[in-house]
Amino acid sequence: MALLPPSSSACHHRAVPFAPGTAPWARPRRGTLRLAVAGARSGPTAEPLQPPPAAVDRRRCECFDLHQQLVPYAEAYAWQKSIVKRRGELSYSGEDHSDTLIALQHPPVYTLGTDGSEKYLHFKKEDAPFEVHQITRGGEVTYHGPGQLVMYPIVNLLYHKDDVRWYLRSLEEVIIRALKSAFSIKASKIGGLTGVWVGDQKVAAIGIHGSRKIVYHGLALNVTTDLTPFQMIDPCGIKDRGVGSIKEILKKASHGREIDDALLMDMAYHSMIKEFAEFFELDLVTSPGCSFQVENIPS
Repeated sequence: MALLPPSSSACHHRAVPFAPGTAPWARPRRGTLRLAVAGARSGPTAEPLQPPPAAVDRRRCECFDLHQQLVPYAEAYAWQKSIVKRRGELSYSGEDHSDTLIALQHPPVYTLGTDGSEKYLHFKKEDAPFEVHQITRGGEVTYHGPGQLVMYPIVNLLYHKDDVRWYLRSLEEVIIRALKSAFSIKASKIGGLTGVWVGDQKVAAIGIHGSRKIVYHGLALNVTTDLTPFQMIDPCGIKDRGVGSIKEILKKASHGREIDDALLMDMAYHSMIKEFAEFFELDLVTSPGCSFQVENIPS
């Protein structure tokens, strides 16, 4: 099915659900989970960033909530680019009145940044265990897969702060605040490296690209992710540090207590969008009318 550029009230692409019995959202969940975790800081850290001065009226941000869906990477990437193209045309005429936020999960896939090197792959691309995509974001190779919350903000910096470095550091700050708020996890930045860390484990990767002041791509937060595929790469080109997930951190802090995957994913999503909206002074509006042609995963 060809991808169509989404209008302000609809999106068109295929979404792939988990196989029956494995979906973390298979049934409604209630209640809350809050476990205190003291994450050791490692390396120099910057002072917490502050959002730009609050405007009289918050800028609108259209939010596509697909955090319970597996969306093929190529289709999500094409969807982003179609939005960036449309938003760029609106910005040129001074009519870009709304930012965009897409939240989803991907089937297993490796992505490399624009100048990403294959030396960080522990396999030949032609024999890759999963799809491999070279894309326009900055940075080296990373992995996306089920249980990882991926968020693609498409933001016009002219209406925030025209500074890509500030924006990158701001996304890190949003993640740090969300982890503390939802899970009492003490995360940090590490000087000279991009992403968010708990001790020496990277729990969130960030990669962005800008076009006409509109930035896209975004962040990937390991919530309940199977971390095994990271062993097939040097994540972000870093060889001497590990990768972690919220679930592993909480299980360790609770001495092996089993934690519900669906609850963790929902908590992470709601905390992330709350902190994102507050930091960037945005009014999030969930877009109605999204329809999908669902593909079943063979059993």
